Amino acid sequence: MSDQSTDLRETVRQRYAAAAVTVTEGGTAWCGPQLVEVDENFGSTLYAADERDALPAEAVAASLGCGNPTAVAELREGERVLDLGSGGGIDVLLSARRVGPTGKAYGVDMTDEMLALALANAEKADATNVEFLKGTIESIPLPANTVDVVISNCVINLSVDKPAVFAETFRVLKPGGRIGVSDVVADDTLTPEQRAERGDYVGCIAGALSFTEYRQGLEAAGFTDVEITPTHPVADGMHSAIVRAVKPAGATDANGSSAAGVCCGVTACCTSGEQAADPSATVAEAKAASDCGCQS
Repeated sequence: MSDQSTDLRETVRQRYAAAAVTVTEGGTAWCGPQLVEVDENFGSTLYAADERDALPAEAVAASLGCGNPTAVAELREGERVLDLGSGGGIDVLLSARRVGPTGKAYGVDMTDEMLALALANAEKADATNVEFLKGTIESIPLPANTVDVVISNCVINLSVDKPAVFAETFRVLKPGGRIGVSDVVADDTLTPEQRAERGDYVGCIAGALSFTEYRQGLEAAGFTDVEITPTHPVADGMHSAIVRAVKPAGATDANGSSAAGVCCGVTACCTSGEQAADPSATVAEAKAASDCGCQS
């Protein structure tokens, strides 16, 4: 990773760490948690009132997204869902309610302060089917073919290596799995320099892909049925958009083998020892196989 990319990632981390601290330390016993300041195009106002009312106030206060991915992902009972850049946990908690007790909602985030806030919110919500993992969205700490759905709320635009995000998303999805993402997308006519003129990187503007770039990035990773639908403007020529795509049912992993017989989750049961015996498995995959009792 270049020095510039490292600096950008650290800037993003500091921005969201500060947001978490604002929520956890900025409130009072009388007024509740302090809302993170965002404009009308971002934040908790993009969720229905009944959704906000059903969650801890701190989860709502920490919302910084540009949409409501849990509403567009069409989550179903029993599914496993992963939220990229889960922040204070609002989308993980909403997902957990949608997939029910037989499902599971994971969140991955690189910011310790946000992870601590998310864990506290999960405890307040009495959510037992959630798991928060520390990591980056360019290197997701889950085994391959683990989840049914990947969601994200205005986070992919913050990544310094978007091809890696798309590749990792494809890897962790089961064949036939899908993504339902809210993100900021730029008109194809805007150059990267023009996007930067409209807002900074941590404000979810400068790092946004164009419609064509987003589509091409997903397709290069192996996704099909890509749909990018703008919902509302966030700057001149910049839009909040719903992004949907599918991992083909016949997709294979990086080694060319199908998903059959691999571990179905970090703490779930396995159906064979194939993955644990695979010397090319990632550390996360090998650990998951071991945890599931898949040693050969």
